Amino acid sequence: MEEYKADEKRYEQMQYARCGRSGILLPKVSLGFWHNFGAVDDYSRCRQIARYAFDHGVTHFDLANNYGPPYGSAEQTLGRIIDDDLRPYRDELFIATKAGYDMWPGPYGNWGSRKYLTASLDQSLRRMRLDYVDLFYSHRYDPETPLEETLQALVDIVRSGKALYVGISRWPLEATRFAFRYLRERDVPCLIYQGRINLLDRAPIEEGILDLCRQEGVGFISFSPLAQGLLTDRYLHGIPDGSRMSKGKFLRPEMLTDDVLARIRTYNAQAEAEGRPLSEYALSWILRQPGVTSVLVGASSTEQLQKNLHAASE
Repeated sequence: MEEYKADEKRYEQMQYARCGRSGILLPKVSLGFWHNFGAVDDYSRCRQIARYAFDHGVTHFDLANNYGPPYGSAEQTLGRIIDDDLRPYRDELFIATKAGYDMWPGPYGNWGSRKYLTASLDQSLRRMRLDYVDLFYSHRYDPETPLEETLQALVDIVRSGKALYVGISRWPLEATRFAFRYLRERDVPCLIYQGRINLLDRAPIEEGILDLCRQEGVGFISFSPLAQGLLTDRYLHGIPDGSRMSKGKFLRPEMLTDDVLARIRTYNAQAEAEGRPLSEYALSWILRQPGVTSVLVGASSTEQLQKNLHAASE
């Protein structure tokens, strides 16, 4: 592959939104590395997707320690892409990673202890070949570890220079409220909350998480905005061969109930009435919710990413 030179018009092709009351602007559509960037995936295709994203103004790449498969390999893929293509553009990128779910054996490779979070980030930086990340998340709420321990680890990580900002993902409302206050009082305010909002799952809206983020000046980014592909035209007529649902790991066939299918077809009819595909309609709906900063999309090809980026052009 030829030497990479970023498109000079890349920032004309994306809209950006302020992340809460911070100084950070994020692209309305960000690239997630949850699927399709592991060691089992074709590197040249991963590299093409990352290039395409950056060439179209996608500056925010979202990872976690155990994205792959195998665990850690998505971060290794990004590290290779950075060395091959993006090292000259490091200061134009906003790179996030997380720790909180199962990563390595034993009692220190999971949940929210200071030891786990600190060791995990050190490992992530080595895999991504970076001196720091722009954003580091507590990936999930830990009901056993004192919240003060988890949150103080995040504070100290920022003070160490290994992350510029911190966020939390999928924490319940009252723990989130405590986290926002704790971090703000230590001059390391929570930059962003990552949760799942889509047309089929509106829990952060219904539970008050999104309202709390707006009140506290914290950004919100939605993962799984297309419900892992349910909110596309792939499942309108059942489960196609080769689809993610047919493989049954994260998206299982029993999830496509008659009620869910009926809702998907209703949303598709609404999208058709507006002259747009269901995926674009679904992403645009999320971005119209007050307080939402960005949506995280996955991509298995540049063509798929191209379709999703249309949602950011409104």
